[in-house]
Amino acid sequence: MTSLYFIDTETLAQNLGREGLVLIDVRGKAAYSSHIPGAISSTWHEYSDPEAVAKGLLNPNVAELEAKLRRLGINDSSDVVIYSNPFDNWGDEGRMFWMLEYLGHTRVRILDGGWVKWVAEQRPYEHDRPNPTPGTFQASPHAELLINKGDLKQLIKRPHPETLLIDARSIEEYAGKEIDGLPRAGHIPQAINIPWNKFLNADATVKDSTLIKKMLEDLGLRQDQEMITYCLGGVRSAWLYLILRFAGFEKVRNYPGSWWEWSRDFAAPVEKDVKLLHKVHGATEGASA
Repeated sequence: MTSLYFIDTETLAQNLGREGLVLIDVRGKAAYSSHIPGAISSTWHEYSDPEAVAKGLLNPNVAELEAKLRRLGINDSSDVVIYSNPFDNWGDEGRMFWMLEYLGHTRVRILDGGWVKWVAEQRPYEHDRPNPTPGTFQASPHAELLINKGDLKQLIKRPHPETLLIDARSIEEYAGKEIDGLPRAGHIPQAINIPWNKFLNADATVKDSTLIKKMLEDLGLRQDQEMITYCLGGVRSAWLYLILRFAGFEKVRNYPGSWWEWSRDFAAPVEKDVKLLHKVHGATEGASA
């Protein structure tokens, strides 16, 4: 599948080494020891706010973000392709995609099936680190693709039928499972739960956009609504941002601070669903019995 959002393995293979192509491996340093030829290693952590406790917040210094992306060889005209192991991360490729779109890059796609499909098809790989020529990318942030904590707090103080808040975490996290290191459990009031990892096929490719659109509409999503996604640190929610856009939902924003930030602000309201949590625990215990 090749689309505005995804590129298939065969098309990428035919374009390896082409001038203007920048291939980014977001799997992490250890996994990068074997990578698609020409791929540069870069992870979402490198672009986080160094002063923030909430790890998902972007570095507010746009010039620093721009400089990091230039070091990857990115120009405004570059065709950027991002890949990961879709079964062994939290939607990291979606986070890089969302960040690049937020910073104004318009030519970004995800490798459909990622490293999983590439290896399954026995395509070439290498161990050497490329040394790209620095790029000239000029960042131009699109504020409409992001929401901050203050604006989100104001939104949920009133009815907002025009805006749907979506929690991309697991059903256990959404219901209120206690997690070490977080001061509070639960979800943001009025949010619905759509776990981020429901949209892949067995070969790690993404399901057909028409099927995804029907899945989302069956959950009550409407094309005329604005969607705001969040998770623990704005990574899984950035993947869901990509999925929503792929399925034709045009007005989508990611909350990068997400639960890391929200749960630490005791003026930010939280809801738990005790019945749902008991139901989930009961189903888990029943399955393991």
